[in-house]
Amino acid sequence: MADPETLVTEIEALGAKLAEAKASIAQRIIGQEAVVDLSLSAMLSGGHALLMGLPGLGKTLLVDTLSTVMGLSANRIQFTPDLMPADILGSEVLETSDDGSRNFRFIEGPIFCQLLMADEINRASPRTQSALLQAMQEREVTIAGEHRPLPAPFHVLATQNPIEQEGTYPLPEAQLDRFLVKIDVPYPDRETERGILIATTGTEEAKSTEVFTAAELIRAQGIVRQMPVGEAVVEAILDLVRACRPDEPDAPEMVKNSVAWGPGPRAAQALMLTARARSLLDGRLSPSIDDIAALARPVLSHRMALTFAARAEGAVLEQVIDEVTARVTRVEAAA
Repeated sequence: MADPETLVTEIEALGAKLAEAKASIAQRIIGQEAVVDLSLSAMLSGGHALLMGLPGLGKTLLVDTLSTVMGLSANRIQFTPDLMPADILGSEVLETSDDGSRNFRFIEGPIFCQLLMADEINRASPRTQSALLQAMQEREVTIAGEHRPLPAPFHVLATQNPIEQEGTYPLPEAQLDRFLVKIDVPYPDRETERGILIATTGTEEAKSTEVFTAAELIRAQGIVRQMPVGEAVVEAILDLVRACRPDEPDAPEMVKNSVAWGPGPRAAQALMLTARARSLLDGRLSPSIDDIAALARPVLSHRMALTFAARAEGAVLEQVIDEVTARVTRVEAAA
């Protein structure tokens, strides 16, 4: 681990480079600063992100822009109901050589890249969605009994349509937990939409430029993991995650009455990493409790579920998370 002075210098230099990256992204992505920051936070943390939003809000464009700016080899998979696991992972084919001998040759699938865009991931069947599980967690796939490592770094940025739309399948809980954050992509406000309208209907299209390389991104991920985290922030993370579990003795009554299952340890890990990345993007040397409050929804909302009775009564998961977060952060701030 670097000494404090060297670490501070590296953090400041990385912060300046990230500011350059955000400026390059802004050449193509107008507005959506929170969405861009969360996406970058996920990549700086070495994790995957699930972009949730209606069609036409720029999710695909964002992923394409990130691959350019971060210097990563990228592939795109359009998920459809007839997509099979081999279409993602690859397969072995039997080839006959000139001398008549036969050998199996492995043909890599699109997952063998550094940034995989899984477009409309919830349009594929659960069987096909589960093909990503091992890759997302272990950065390798097993095909025909052989372990095949994926390129480093490896990130999955998946886009998802709302579950209420026809022709979609809900993602399995185990796969949802592999996504570091879930990013809600909202409609733009009027001024932002005006800027989009003018910028995208002219004769020239703005382009982004490469700022990072794959090696520099890996180095940045190492710096993020070295950033100091105060004891109060660690306690806030633990208090928040544990307060969202209905079977915890100290959980609020609201959680016990309305939450079916709560977040596991991966949620705490995700909060720790993304809080560091968020503070770095904001030009700070260490995260604060405000970072935890801001990241509560993106980290927790896909790792929890309301009971049927709570949904029937009109409860909203995000409101439950907000109330628990407000309670925890008030206590930590007063301590």
